[in-house]
Amino acid sequence: MIDDDFEFLGNLLKKRSGLALTKDKLYLLESRLLPIARALGLPDLATLVKLIREKNDEKVIAEVIDAMTTNESMFFRDQKPFDQLKQILLPALKQKNSSSNKIKIWSAACSNGQEPYSLSMCLLEEAVRMQGFNYEIIATDISPRVLEKAKEGKYTQFEIQRGLPITMMLKYFKQLPENNWQANDTLRSMVTFKYQNLLENINALGKFDIIFCRNVLIYFDEATKRGVLDKMSQMLNPNGYLILGSTETIFGISDKFKNLENERGIYILA
Repeated sequence: MIDDDFEFLGNLLKKRSGLALTKDKLYLLESRLLPIARALGLPDLATLVKLIREKNDEKVIAEVIDAMTTNESMFFRDQKPFDQLKQILLPALKQKNSSSNKIKIWSAACSNGQEPYSLSMCLLEEAVRMQGFNYEIIATDISPRVLEKAKEGKYTQFEIQRGLPITMMLKYFKQLPENNWQANDTLRSMVTFKYQNLLENINALGKFDIIFCRNVLIYFDEATKRGVLDKMSQMLNPNGYLILGSTETIFGISDKFKNLENERGIYILA
């Protein structure tokens, strides 16, 4: 791929999704976009770029963005944030939200749905301790394709085994033909899935007590990270919590948040 084509795709991806594409990710372009080119009857990536330049076909562009921003996920990924949810965040919000008895959670960039369903399972497991509380979980992603899969809550044997204890699998999922599994009705009823590009206006989602935005900022440049964090600071209730990925930080990027003392990965409004 010539530098001009790489720069064109890089600018397109950054503008539409925030993804900061570096030269070491050339292999991703080839592995994820060549199938799109071939499905369109095109011989190579250069011809696909030429088509996008000349036709500006929004359907093709959407397929490119989808292919490049879809990331693998797993149930209870990294585990610690879910332990913190049960041991720290829920007890704190039980006191802070005692008048409303409601907790609203946002799973941003939810991919195939493993994170919001993991959150749902945590809440159900804590039902006795949090008796009387109502929950609302909003899960969003930029990819309509993965959102459809997430809504169905269907997973292969390989996907279901990644991070999900067998006791919870049997408790919250039902087995389908061909060794596939589906989240039960209770689990699926707890989550509302919506399309959302984090670079666009997110105010319509409302305010949240907890925002999970894990392993998302790592794909953005510093200016885009700052913009997303600024938006999320406006979406968080005064007593709310922001959860980032284990390798992500706000240090030197945003002054809207500060670390929750002695708890890595949890942030509160500054």
